[in-house]
Amino acid sequence: MSGVQDVTERPGRRAGRPVARAVTEVFAPALLAALMPVVVGLHGTSPVAAGLAWALVGSLFCSVIPNSLIWWGVRRGRLTDHHIGRREQRRRPLTYGLLSVLVGLALMIGFGAPDPVVAMVVVMFALGLAVTVANLAWKLSIHAAVAAGAAAVLVIEFGPALLVSAPVVALVGWSRVRLRDHTVAQVLAGTAVGLLIAVPTFLLLR
Repeated sequence: MSGVQDVTERPGRRAGRPVARAVTEVFAPALLAALMPVVVGLHGTSPVAAGLAWALVGSLFCSVIPNSLIWWGVRRGRLTDHHIGRREQRRRPLTYGLLSVLVGLALMIGFGAPDPVVAMVVVMFALGLAVTVANLAWKLSIHAAVAAGAAAVLVIEFGPALLVSAPVVALVGWSRVRLRDHTVAQVLAGTAVGLLIAVPTFLLLR
């Protein structure tokens, strides 16, 4: 069905799909989950070397381990793609991801990681928990949730100048709708969840 629709699309609309695909990949939740602890660790901790070391630990448990499991599932044929486009396939990978982040948090708290880095990882866990629960009934956009949450943390950490990241959140939402992976409602809901969770969580814990 989607193949027929793509063929009948106007040339201008077809041309937008590679752009949407690029945006979806560049701002994928896995990449943001790996990058944000590093950004916060480098900016909000002293000495910087310690902040970076703990940030890399956060990236390992928030992104590298969970997404290695996802890619393994794709290679084994258990998942259709690395974005897990089918809602019914999401529960197990999301649950494993939450467990990975919990292990990382336990290590970070137990060994005294800097508060800003811990706060960022807690944000990632809270976002993961929210989308996992929502996924039981509805395919909320994880891309939108993580992008909005990351943008909110950037504004808190660096100030109002980072409000320039807001158009990126909108662009990510557009890409998910343009690729027909989500509806507008799912993207808006994901954006709202990202903001409502990231802002109070990071402010409270940093």
